[in-house]
Amino acid sequence: MSDDALTVLGIDIGGTKMAAAIVSDDGRILRKDRIATPAGDADQVFAALGELIDRVRGDARPAAVGIGSAGPLDQEHGLVSPVNITGWRNFPLVDRVRDLAGDVPVRLGVDGHCFALGEFWTGAGRSVDSLLGIVVSTGVGAGLVLDGKPLLGQSGNAAHLGHMVVDLDGEACACGSYGCVETYASGPRMVARAKRRGWRTHEDVDAAVLSADAAAGNEIALAIFDDGAQALAAGIVATAVTVDLTTVVIGGGVAKAGPVLFDPVQRWVKRLAQLPFVADLTVEPAQLDNAGLIGAARLGWDALDPGSAGQSDIRVRSVPDSGNVPRLGQQSTVDATG
Repeated sequence: MSDDALTVLGIDIGGTKMAAAIVSDDGRILRKDRIATPAGDADQVFAALGELIDRVRGDARPAAVGIGSAGPLDQEHGLVSPVNITGWRNFPLVDRVRDLAGDVPVRLGVDGHCFALGEFWTGAGRSVDSLLGIVVSTGVGAGLVLDGKPLLGQSGNAAHLGHMVVDLDGEACACGSYGCVETYASGPRMVARAKRRGWRTHEDVDAAVLSADAAAGNEIALAIFDDGAQALAAGIVATAVTVDLTTVVIGGGVAKAGPVLFDPVQRWVKRLAQLPFVADLTVEPAQLDNAGLIGAARLGWDALDPGSAGQSDIRVRSVPDSGNVPRLGQQSTVDATG
């Protein structure tokens, strides 16, 4: 096989869905598929992932594998303990995937890191040197790219913005703390909080319905989105003043609510970002439908360079067709499966 034919396998694992793709060296997805993340014990969840990998891989022989997983994780030992996948606790994901993929490099990263890396490589961040990427969906994940390099952290869990405490007297979070960004901004938690305020209390509804009601002017739905936006803005500004950046990209299923989410986020960011060096802080929608997969694949490509250790400078970036590109002025609704 020639170098031009080399591909990698990208895997994106979250609490709602698992996806896999064969990806080229310029970030193009050649083949992909996704499934709902199943309930069950560790082996049942992995069996579903294994079937997905086999189906996507087909007769391809990827040169490496990159995995983006909900966290937290232990990057050194290849273990994952996703808050929203209760069947996996210190699960040896890297070893299990390597058993399926064969003797190829396998690199693991937090799904939020992969989202940020994907948007930086071929999406909304391709014209900047640094960005904060946030995924708002079943949970709230995030990742940082600084001066062209992903910031992974000592354990691989840097930029865990969803579990940044923004309300000292806030609600209990699944992580064990209180008042985290995720308790206010994730889809399921927004729906639960809306129901406690009297919104559609006897209906089986999700964040997509909440988004639609907010767009239609429902006061409870609008207030819930404003609360979530305030929590996100607090996390965004705290991160921006810590690492000194001005570009934020938000994606994920809940982000597809469009102006219902982005308008209050931008308003709260403007209110909270008072220091001069973050006065121009901008928040924009993701451009890629599959940023997490593309970023995970980027980890795989980096794994083929022994000197990169996940830190390669990726300033030279191509721009494949991104598919659906959301705009702030568009009316949209939440993708409840994101």
